[in-house]
Amino acid sequence: MKILNIPVNITPAQCGRDCHGGAADLTAYLLDPMEETADRLRPAVIICSGGGYNHLSDREDQPVAMEYLAAGFQVFCLHYSVAPDVFPRSLMELAMTVHLIRTHSQEWMVDPKRVVASGFSAGGHLACGLGAFYNQEFLYGPLGLTPDEIRPDGLLLCYPVITSSEYAHQGSINSLLGADAADPKLRNLVSLELQVGPHTPPTFLWHTCTDQTVPLENTLLLASALRKSGVNLELHIYHTGPHGLSLATHEVEGGDGRYYEPACQGWIDLAKAWIRSLPQENAK
Repeated sequence: MKILNIPVNITPAQCGRDCHGGAADLTAYLLDPMEETADRLRPAVIICSGGGYNHLSDREDQPVAMEYLAAGFQVFCLHYSVAPDVFPRSLMELAMTVHLIRTHSQEWMVDPKRVVASGFSAGGHLACGLGAFYNQEFLYGPLGLTPDEIRPDGLLLCYPVITSSEYAHQGSINSLLGADAADPKLRNLVSLELQVGPHTPPTFLWHTCTDQTVPLENTLLLASALRKSGVNLELHIYHTGPHGLSLATHEVEGGDGRYYEPACQGWIDLAKAWIRSLPQENAK
Protein backbone atom coordinates (compact mmCIF):
# COMPACT_ATOMS: atom_id res chain seq x y z
CA MET A 1 0.00 0.00 0.00
CA LYS A 2 1.11 3.54 -0.72
CA ILE A 3 0.21 6.64 1.27
CA LEU A 4 0.57 9.94 -0.56
CA ASN A 5 0.14 13.48 0.74
CA ILE A 6 -0.81 15.82 -2.07
CA PRO A 7 -1.41 19.59 -1.83
CA VAL A 8 -4.55 20.91 -3.51
CA ASN A 9 -4.07 24.63 -4.00
CA ILE A 10 -6.78 27.11 -4.96
CA THR A 11 -5.69 30.69 -5.53
CA PRO A 12 -7.57 33.86 -4.57
CA ALA A 13 -7.95 34.61 -8.28
CA GLN A 14 -9.68 31.26 -8.83
CA CYS A 15 -12.13 31.46 -5.94
CA GLY A 16 -12.60 35.22 -6.03
CA ARG A 17 -11.90 35.47 -2.31
CA ASP A 18 -8.97 36.04 -0.02
CA CYS A 19 -7.35 32.76 1.01
CA HIS A 20 -6.42 32.64 4.68
CA GLY A 21 -4.89 29.18 4.97
CA GLY A 22 -2.44 27.18 2.94
CA ALA A 23 -3.28 24.53 0.37
CA ALA A 24 -5.73 21.79 1.23
CA ASP A 25 -4.13 18.43 1.99
CA LEU A 26 -5.21 15.26 0.18
CA THR A 27 -4.13 12.01 1.82
CA ALA A 28 -4.33 9.09 -0.61
CA TYR A 29 -4.43 5.48 0.60
CA LEU A 30 -3.66 3.33 -2.44
CA LEU A 31 -3.78 -0.45 -2.52
CA ASP A 32 -1.11 -2.18 -4.57
CA PRO A 33 -2.29 -4.39 -7.44
CA MET A 34 -2.32 -8.14 -6.83
CA GLU A 35 -0.61 -10.41 -9.32
CA GLU A 36 -3.72 -12.26 -10.50
CA THR A 37 -5.77 -9.07 -10.91
CA ALA A 38 -3.01 -6.64 -11.81
CA ASP A 39 -5.19 -4.68 -14.22
CA ARG A 40 -8.14 -4.25 -11.84
CA LEU A 41 -9.37 -0.67 -11.55
CA ARG A 42 -10.85 0.12 -8.16
CA PRO A 43 -13.57 2.55 -7.11
CA ALA A 44 -12.28 5.74 -5.50
CA VAL A 45 -13.90 7.28 -2.42
CA ILE A 46 -13.13 10.86 -1.44
CA ILE A 47 -13.87 11.44 2.25
CA CYS A 48 -14.81 14.92 3.47
CA SER A 49 -15.15 14.85 7.24
CA GLY A 50 -17.50 17.14 9.11
CA GLY A 51 -16.87 19.95 11.54
CA GLY A 52 -19.28 22.76 10.78
CA TYR A 53 -16.95 24.34 8.20
CA ASN A 54 -14.78 25.53 11.11
CA HIS A 55 -12.73 22.39 11.84
CA LEU A 56 -12.39 18.81 10.59
CA SER A 57 -13.37 15.77 12.64
CA ASP A 58 -10.68 13.08 12.86
CA ARG A 59 -13.35 10.54 13.88
CA GLU A 60 -14.78 10.76 10.35
CA ASP A 61 -11.42 10.57 8.60
CA GLN A 62 -8.92 7.72 8.94
CA PRO A 63 -11.24 5.20 10.68
CA VAL A 64 -13.68 5.46 7.76
CA ALA A 65 -10.85 5.35 5.24
CA MET A 66 -9.64 2.03 6.65
CA GLU A 67 -13.10 0.51 6.20
CA TYR A 68 -13.22 1.45 2.54
CA LEU A 69 -9.62 0.37 2.01
CA ALA A 70 -10.39 -3.06 3.44
CA ALA A 71 -13.28 -3.30 0.97
CA GLY A 72 -10.85 -2.91 -1.93
CA PHE A 73 -11.41 0.78 -2.73
CA GLN A 74 -8.81 3.48 -3.24
CA VAL A 75 -9.41 6.15 -0.61
CA PHE A 76 -8.67 9.87 -0.57
CA CYS A 77 -9.18 11.99 2.55
CA LEU A 78 -9.53 15.66 1.65
CA HIS A 79 -8.58 18.04 4.44
CA TYR A 80 -10.33 21.02 2.92
CA SER A 81 -10.23 24.68 3.87
CA VAL A 82 -12.53 25.90 6.65
CA ALA A 83 -13.30 29.27 8.27
CA PRO A 84 -12.09 31.92 7.93
CA ASP A 85 -11.94 30.67 4.33
CA VAL A 86 -15.38 30.83 2.73
CA PHE A 87 -17.43 29.58 -0.21
CA PRO A 88 -16.44 28.50 -2.82
CA ARG A 89 -12.82 27.69 -1.88
CA SER A 90 -13.47 24.26 -0.33
CA LEU A 91 -15.83 23.38 -3.19
CA MET A 92 -13.09 24.16 -5.70
CA GLU A 93 -10.65 22.02 -3.70
CA LEU A 94 -13.03 19.07 -3.96
CA ALA A 95 -13.57 19.68 -7.67
CA MET A 96 -9.81 19.72 -8.24
CA THR A 97 -9.51 16.50 -6.24
CA VAL A 98 -11.92 14.72 -8.57
CA HIS A 99 -9.94 16.00 -11.56
CA LEU A 100 -6.66 14.95 -9.97
CA ILE A 101 -7.89 11.41 -9.34
CA ARG A 102 -9.15 11.05 -12.90
CA THR A 103 -5.89 12.43 -14.29
CA HIS A 104 -3.92 9.80 -12.35
CA SER A 105 -6.49 7.02 -12.67
CA GLN A 106 -4.21 4.57 -14.47
CA GLU A 107 -1.25 5.24 -12.17
CA TRP A 108 -3.41 4.91 -9.05
CA MET A 109 -5.47 1.98 -10.39
CA VAL A 110 -8.75 3.91 -10.12
CA ASP A 111 -11.85 3.34 -12.22
CA PRO A 112 -12.42 6.86 -13.60
CA LYS A 113 -16.17 6.19 -13.83
CA ARG A 114 -16.50 5.28 -10.15
CA VAL A 115 -15.20 8.32 -8.30
CA VAL A 116 -17.46 8.90 -5.30
CA ALA A 117 -17.61 12.12 -3.25
CA SER A 118 -18.49 11.24 0.34
CA GLY A 119 -19.06 13.53 3.27
CA PHE A 120 -20.22 13.72 6.86
CA SER A 121 -22.31 16.60 8.22
CA ALA A 122 -20.76 19.80 6.77
CA GLY A 123 -18.55 17.55 4.65
CA GLY A 124 -21.78 16.10 3.28
CA HIS A 125 -22.81 19.61 2.28
CA LEU A 126 -19.49 19.98 0.49
CA ALA A 127 -19.86 16.67 -1.38
CA CYS A 128 -23.48 17.41 -2.27
CA GLY A 129 -22.45 20.87 -3.42
CA LEU A 130 -20.15 19.34 -6.01
CA GLY A 131 -23.01 17.15 -7.22
CA ALA A 132 -25.18 20.24 -7.56
CA PHE A 133 -22.67 22.72 -9.02
CA TYR A 134 -20.17 20.75 -11.13
CA ASN A 135 -21.94 22.01 -14.29
CA GLN A 136 -21.88 25.66 -13.20
CA GLU A 137 -19.39 28.00 -14.85
CA PHE A 138 -18.53 29.74 -11.57
CA LEU A 139 -17.01 26.43 -10.44
CA TYR A 140 -15.37 24.80 -13.45
CA GLY A 141 -14.48 28.00 -15.35
CA PRO A 142 -11.86 29.50 -13.00
CA LEU A 143 -10.27 26.05 -12.66
CA GLY A 144 -9.82 25.81 -16.43
CA LEU A 145 -11.73 22.53 -16.48
CA THR A 146 -14.95 21.13 -17.93
CA PRO A 147 -18.00 19.82 -16.07
CA ASP A 148 -17.18 16.24 -17.01
CA GLU A 149 -13.70 16.55 -15.52
CA ILE A 150 -15.02 17.45 -12.05
CA ARG A 151 -18.30 15.52 -11.98
CA PRO A 152 -18.44 12.87 -9.23
CA ASP A 153 -19.98 9.56 -10.24
CA GLY A 154 -21.83 9.22 -6.95
CA LEU A 155 -22.57 11.11 -3.74
CA LEU A 156 -22.39 9.32 -0.39
CA LEU A 157 -23.83 11.62 2.26
CA CYS A 158 -23.84 10.85 5.97
CA TYR A 159 -26.17 12.99 8.15
CA PRO A 160 -25.47 15.92 5.80
CA VAL A 161 -26.04 19.62 6.27
CA ILE A 162 -28.23 20.54 3.29
CA THR A 163 -30.58 23.47 3.83
CA SER A 164 -30.12 27.09 4.88
CA SER A 165 -33.80 27.53 5.72
CA GLU A 166 -35.96 26.42 8.67
CA TYR A 167 -33.98 23.28 9.49
CA ALA A 168 -30.52 24.73 8.86
CA HIS A 169 -27.48 24.08 10.96
CA GLN A 170 -26.81 27.77 11.23
CA GLY A 171 -23.24 27.39 12.47
CA SER A 172 -22.22 25.56 9.29
CA ILE A 173 -23.92 28.05 6.98
CA ASN A 174 -22.45 31.01 8.87
CA SER A 175 -18.94 29.58 8.74
CA LEU A 176 -19.30 28.72 5.04
CA LEU A 177 -20.44 32.22 4.05
CA GLY A 178 -18.57 34.30 6.62
CA ALA A 179 -19.34 38.01 6.47
CA ASP A 180 -21.92 37.35 3.74
CA ALA A 181 -23.96 34.90 5.82
CA ALA A 182 -26.99 37.21 5.85
CA ASP A 183 -27.05 37.63 2.06
CA PRO A 184 -30.32 36.00 0.93
CA LYS A 185 -29.01 35.19 -2.55
CA LEU A 186 -25.96 33.39 -1.19
CA ARG A 187 -28.00 31.57 1.43
CA ASN A 188 -30.35 30.42 -1.31
CA LEU A 189 -27.38 29.30 -3.42
CA VAL A 190 -25.99 27.06 -0.68
CA SER A 191 -29.41 25.62 0.24
CA LEU A 192 -28.74 22.51 -1.78
CA GLU A 193 -32.25 21.07 -1.92
CA LEU A 194 -32.91 24.03 -4.24
CA GLN A 195 -29.85 23.39 -6.44
CA VAL A 196 -29.87 19.68 -7.22
CA GLY A 197 -31.59 18.42 -10.36
CA PRO A 198 -31.56 15.74 -13.05
CA HIS A 199 -27.84 16.39 -13.53
CA THR A 200 -27.03 15.33 -9.96
CA PRO A 201 -25.22 11.96 -9.69
CA PRO A 202 -26.72 8.89 -7.96
CA THR A 203 -26.88 9.48 -4.23
CA PHE A 204 -26.67 7.39 -1.05
CA LEU A 205 -28.03 9.03 2.12
CA TRP A 206 -28.31 8.09 5.77
CA HIS A 207 -29.41 9.95 8.88
CA THR A 208 -30.95 9.29 12.31
CA CYS A 209 -34.35 10.39 13.55
CA THR A 210 -32.90 11.66 16.82
CA ASP A 211 -30.20 13.93 15.36
CA GLN A 212 -30.60 17.14 17.37
CA THR A 213 -27.75 19.01 15.66
CA VAL A 214 -28.52 18.61 11.96
CA PRO A 215 -32.20 17.64 11.84
CA LEU A 216 -33.33 14.70 9.73
CA GLU A 217 -35.31 17.16 7.62
CA ASN A 218 -32.04 18.10 5.88
CA THR A 219 -31.84 14.62 4.38
CA LEU A 220 -35.59 14.45 3.74
CA LEU A 221 -35.59 17.75 1.86
CA LEU A 222 -32.71 16.57 -0.31
CA ALA A 223 -34.25 13.15 -0.90
CA SER A 224 -37.52 14.75 -1.99
CA ALA A 225 -35.75 17.09 -4.40
CA LEU A 226 -33.70 14.25 -5.87
CA ARG A 227 -36.78 12.08 -6.23
CA LYS A 228 -38.64 14.83 -8.08
CA SER A 229 -35.67 15.18 -10.44
CA GLY A 230 -35.50 11.46 -11.15
CA VAL A 231 -32.08 10.98 -9.55
CA ASN A 232 -31.20 7.43 -8.50
CA LEU A 233 -31.40 7.43 -4.71
CA GLU A 234 -30.77 5.10 -1.76
CA LEU A 235 -31.94 6.34 1.64
CA HIS A 236 -31.55 4.83 5.13
CA ILE A 237 -33.08 6.35 8.27
CA TYR A 238 -32.15 4.93 11.66
CA HIS A 239 -34.44 5.23 14.66
CA THR A 240 -31.81 6.37 17.14
CA GLY A 241 -28.36 7.94 17.40
CA PRO A 242 -26.86 11.42 17.90
CA HIS A 243 -25.23 13.59 15.29
CA GLY A 244 -21.64 12.76 14.35
CA LEU A 245 -21.75 8.97 14.68
CA SER A 246 -19.12 8.23 12.04
CA LEU A 247 -18.94 4.41 12.04
CA ALA A 248 -20.89 4.24 15.35
CA THR A 249 -18.34 1.71 16.67
CA HIS A 250 -16.14 1.60 19.76
CA GLU A 251 -13.23 2.92 17.69
CA VAL A 252 -15.00 6.25 17.17
CA GLU A 253 -17.20 6.30 20.28
CA GLY A 254 -15.65 9.45 21.75
CA GLY A 255 -14.36 9.98 25.26
CA ASP A 256 -17.73 9.39 26.89
CA GLY A 257 -18.98 6.68 24.53
CA ARG A 258 -21.80 8.81 23.15
CA TYR A 259 -21.08 7.87 19.53
CA TYR A 260 -21.32 4.11 20.04
CA GLU A 261 -24.61 2.99 18.49
CA PRO A 262 -24.93 -0.63 17.30
CA ALA A 263 -28.24 0.12 15.56
CA CYS A 264 -26.41 2.34 13.04
CA GLN A 265 -23.28 0.30 12.40
CA GLY A 266 -24.70 -1.36 9.30
CA TRP A 267 -24.59 1.76 7.16
CA ILE A 268 -20.98 1.21 6.10
CA ASP A 269 -21.69 -2.22 4.58
CA LEU A 270 -24.70 -0.79 2.76
CA ALA A 271 -22.50 2.01 1.44
CA LYS A 272 -19.84 -0.42 0.22
CA ALA A 273 -22.48 -2.45 -1.63
CA TRP A 274 -23.88 0.73 -3.18
CA ILE A 275 -20.43 1.80 -4.41
CA ARG A 276 -19.86 -1.63 -5.94
CA SER A 277 -23.17 -1.30 -7.79
CA LEU A 278 -22.05 1.79 -9.72
CA PRO A 279 -21.34 1.11 -13.42
CA GLN A 280 -17.74 0.13 -14.12
CA GLU A 281 -15.32 1.55 -16.69
CA ASN A 282 -14.49 -1.91 -18.05
CA ALA A 283 -18.01 -3.38 -17.81
CA LYS A 284 -19.21 -5.20 -20.92
